[in-house]
Amino acid sequence: MEDKDIKLEKIDFSVLGMSCAACSKSAERSLKKTEGVSSAVVNIATEKASVEYDPKVCNVDNLRAAVEKAGFTMELEDHIDREDDTTSFKRFLVAIVFASLLFTISMGPMAGISLPAIISPHHNPLNYALIQAILAIVVMVAGKKFYIKGFKALYQLGPNMDSLVAVSTSASFIYSIISTFKVAYEPGFADNILASGHHLPLYYESCAMIIALIMLGKYLEGRSKSKTSEAIKSLLELQAKIAIIEVDGQEKEVEIDKVRVGDIVIVKPGQKIPVDGSVIFGSTSIDESMLTGESIPVEKTVGDPVTGASVNKNGYIKFKVEKVGKDTTLSQIIRLVEEAQNRKAPIANLADLISGYFVPTVIGIALVSGLAWLFIGGTSFQFAFTIFISVLVIACPCALGLATPTAIMVGTGKGAENGILIKGGDSLESAHKISTVAFDKTGTITEGRPRVTGVKNLSKSLDEDQLMSFAASIESNSEHPLADAIVDYSKEKGVEIYPVEDFVSITGKGVEALINKKRVSLGNLKLIDSYGDINDKSSLKSMVDEYAERGNTPMLLAIDGHVKAIIAVADTIKEDSAKAVEKLHQMGIKVAMITGDNEKTALAIAKQVGIDIVRADVLPSEKSQVIKDLQDQGEFVAMVGDGINDAPALALADVGIAIGSGTDVAIESADIVLMKNSLMDVPNSIKLSKETIRNIKENLGWAFGYNIIGIPFAAGLIYLFGGPLLNPMIAAAAMSLSSVSVVSNALRLRKFRTF
Repeated sequence: MEDKDIKLEKIDFSVLGMSCAACSKSAERSLKKTEGVSSAVVNIATEKASVEYDPKVCNVDNLRAAVEKAGFTMELEDHIDREDDTTSFKRFLVAIVFASLLFTISMGPMAGISLPAIISPHHNPLNYALIQAILAIVVMVAGKKFYIKGFKALYQLGPNMDSLVAVSTSASFIYSIISTFKVAYEPGFADNILASGHHLPLYYESCAMIIALIMLGKYLEGRSKSKTSEAIKSLLELQAKIAIIEVDGQEKEVEIDKVRVGDIVIVKPGQKIPVDGSVIFGSTSIDESMLTGESIPVEKTVGDPVTGASVNKNGYIKFKVEKVGKDTTLSQIIRLVEEAQNRKAPIANLADLISGYFVPTVIGIALVSGLAWLFIGGTSFQFAFTIFISVLVIACPCALGLATPTAIMVGTGKGAENGILIKGGDSLESAHKISTVAFDKTGTITEGRPRVTGVKNLSKSLDEDQLMSFAASIESNSEHPLADAIVDYSKEKGVEIYPVEDFVSITGKGVEALINKKRVSLGNLKLIDSYGDINDKSSLKSMVDEYAERGNTPMLLAIDGHVKAIIAVADTIKEDSAKAVEKLHQMGIKVAMITGDNEKTALAIAKQVGIDIVRADVLPSEKSQVIKDLQDQGEFVAMVGDGINDAPALALADVGIAIGSGTDVAIESADIVLMKNSLMDVPNSIKLSKETIRNIKENLGWAFGYNIIGIPFAAGLIYLFGGPLLNPMIAAAAMSLSSVSVVSNALRLRKFRTF
C-alpha cells in the first residue's frame, strides 16, 4: 500500500526516437519498472512523457537511464534537436530516386527494357550486380535510422516496425551480396542461371523499395506531429512584455515578471492588460475576444475584474494586481492546453497496435522455418536461407506500413480540396466515432460581429432614415461596443450625419448629446428610466424583453425625453448553422452549444438553430470542464470553436474543430480546421473520417491477406505436401503487388463527395 506521507513529484519531458505504438509502450514499461515511479504515461503523438515519482527513491538520472534502456533519448530542454521536415524530406527524395533507378535496372530486362551492355546481365553480369549493390547502399544509408532503431529495439527485446524493416532488408541485402560474390568468383554461376531462363538471385531492389516506401509513411507521420507545440507558443506571445506600475504617485515601466500581487498597474487606451486584477480607478471598454471569443468589448468600471492579455479599448484605468505568473487566467489556459495535448491519442494507429504482435511473430516464423528445413529437413544452407528470406520479404511491412498513411494521405488531401484541413492521422481516425458535437456560439454558430437586426419606429413624425440619422450621429462620437453596428447600418442606408454638441457617455447606461438643438439619448432601459415624462413604461419594457428573448440587444433612442425608436442589435446566425445541425442529427449525432453569453440569449439562438444541449454563462476556464462532463457521460465529443478560450476545450475534446477565421491559438489547438468557415464542413469532416476508416480497414485486410496466404508458401509448408515453393523473387513480386493493391484501394477515396 502506498504511504500517504509520500510526496510525489511530477515531471514532463520529451522522449525522442519513437516510431510506433510499440516504442511508446516499451518506454512506458521501462519507466514503470523504475523503483520509486508511481505512474508513467508516454504519448507517441506528442513524443512526451509524464511521470510521477518519489524523489527520495529515484531522480531524473534514474528516469533518463530507464528511457535509454528502452532505446530512446530523454530531453528536458525546451530546445530539442530533432531532424526537421526538410532534412527528412531530403532523405526520402534520395531514397526514392535511387530506389526507382535501381528498380528500373533490376526489373528492366524482365519487362523487355534493354540496358546498356556495360551493365547488362547478359553481357556484364558482375557490373549488373555491382551497380545495384551501390544504389542499394545509398538507399540504406538514407534510411539508416531504420537500422539504428530497429536493431536496437531487437537488442532490447522489444521489436517494432523498424526491426522488421531492418531484418528483412538486411537479409535481402546479405543474400544479394553472397550472390554477387558468386557471380564474381564462381565460374559459370551467372551463365548457368541466365542460360536456364532464370534471373540472377539478386534482391537489392526489394531492399531499396521497402526502405523508400516506408520512409514515405514515416515522413507523413512526422509532419502530423510537427505542430504540437505551436499552440503554446501562440498563447505565450499574447502576454504583455511590460507593465506600467504606480510608485509614490509616479509611473514606472517594468518587465512583466517584476509585477507583484498588490501593485497598482496603469493601463492606457490601446494597451494590453498585463496581469489579472480589479479596477480601482476609471472606466473603459475592454476587448476580451482573444480570451473569450466574444466579439463585443466588455465595459469595465471600479470593482470590475480585468484579465491579462485582453486589450484596453478607450479609457484610462488603474487596477490592483491580484494574480501574476502561473496564477493568471492566460497561464491557466496554457496549462490546460499542455495537459490536454499530453494525453494519449484517443485511438492509436491500427498498424502500430498490430505490429507489437506481428513483428516478433514474423521473425519467429522465419527463423523456425529456416532452421527446421536445415536441421530437420536436411536441406542445404542456401535452401534454408532462401526460406528465411522469403518469409521476411513476403511478410515485409511495406503494405502494412502503407495501409494507413496512404489512405490518410488521400483522405486529408481530399479534405484540403474541400476546405477541410486535417492535421494528422489520429484526427481523421477519431472523427468517425463522434457522438456529440459541442459548438461555441460567437463566431462559430453566429457571425461573430454585431449587426442591426431591426428598427421599431415609435415616432409619428419621423421616418426610419431620420431616426437612424440621429442614432448614427451620436454613436459616431461613441466608443461603445455596439456603436459600430449602428454606424455601419446607417452608412449602408446612406443617411445624413449631423453635427454633435455636448456629447456625454454615461457608463453602463448609454450616451447623450445635443443634435440640431434637440437632446438625443441612446442607451438601455436604465438610461431611459431616469426620464420622468415617458408614458407607458410597462409597454416599453415588454417590447424590450421581447427583443432580448430573441437574442437581441435592444437600444432605445429618445429625443427630448420621448422614446422614438427601439434599435435591435445582435450577433446574427450564420446561414448554414441550422442546416449543419440538421445534418448532424440525421447522422445520429447530438449537438450542444457552449457560450459565455447569458442563458436567455443562448436559448434563443439554440431554438433558432435546433440545438439539443445548451450550456450558458460558462467562464473561459470552464469550457473544457463541460467537454469533460460530456465525456464522463460516455459521449465521444468534438468541440467546434474559434476563440482562445476555446483552446483548452479543443485540445481536451476527442476531436477539436476550429473555424478558419478564428484565432491562431484555436486553430493550432484543433485537430481539424474548417478553412471555408462553413459549419456544413463539420458533418463533412465526420463523413470523410468514416469513409477513410473503412478504406484503412480494407487496406489492412489486403495487407494481411497476402501474408496469411503467402507465409505458408514462403515457409515451405505447402512445398512439404507436394505444392510449389515460393522463392524470394516471387515473394518480392507478391509484396509489390500487395502494395499496389493497397495504394489503388486508397485512391478510391478521391471519389469522396461532400453533403
